[in-house]
Amino acid sequence: MKLTGNTILITGGGSGIGRGLAEAFHRLDNQVIIAGRRQANLAATIAANPGMQSVELDISDPQSIASVAQQLIAQYPSLNVLINNAGIMQLDDLGKPVDDALIVATLTTNLMGPIRLTGALVEHLQQQTDATIVNVSSVLGFVPMAIAGVYSSTKAAMHSYSQSLRYKLKDTSVRVVEIAPPWVQTDLLNSNEEPRAMPLAPFIEQTMQELGTDADEAIVEIARPLRNNAGPNEAAFVTQFNDMFAGV
Repeated sequence: MKLTGNTILITGGGSGIGRGLAEAFHRLDNQVIIAGRRQANLAATIAANPGMQSVELDISDPQSIASVAQQLIAQYPSLNVLINNAGIMQLDDLGKPVDDALIVATLTTNLMGPIRLTGALVEHLQQQTDATIVNVSSVLGFVPMAIAGVYSSTKAAMHSYSQSLRYKLKDTSVRVVEIAPPWVQTDLLNSNEEPRAMPLAPFIEQTMQELGTDADEAIVEIARPLRNNAGPNEAAFVTQFNDMFAGV
């Protein structure tokens, strides 16, 4: 995708990967609009980045999505990039009944929200001469973490959705790109100080380099072994991966 001259909406843009991407694109003279539920995070981010804009959006609420999409199309007619980044991650135990509120919140935020928001904007994006939809999944969509089984499932679904969306838009001006991050030092699972996680700054730097190519997937080097795991030995690798986190 082209990295300059865009009008970009980034969900979950007030913290973590979303804020990192927002600031990277802002530095490249794009008009960036960040969206999220936490007004304090949005305010702090735009205060630190003069010229960046924000909008309150509850990605779990269909009415909020419809209203905000209509507002953005009217206010930013040149909007040509959507980055579906917002997500939540909670630990679970699939060996027991999983709390229904966890299931509903995770699926609604991580999967239904991006599908709804994309649907609300996709016809507008097709009217642009050069547009991109970027879906943020996770390497856990390829190698699930069993202690976050519901989250991992939503990220696998986002990968599948991205492939279907890419096919349906293949003869339009809209490209579909997937980012599948590894474990990154963010607020997710309080990982800001986690030494095993990739620091945010190099992750953003490498991801921006990948986004600047024609690749359909923006995968940083450390994430490629997990992304490429699918194959006849997939089950064994998943077991080995989860044993590492279980301390076995």
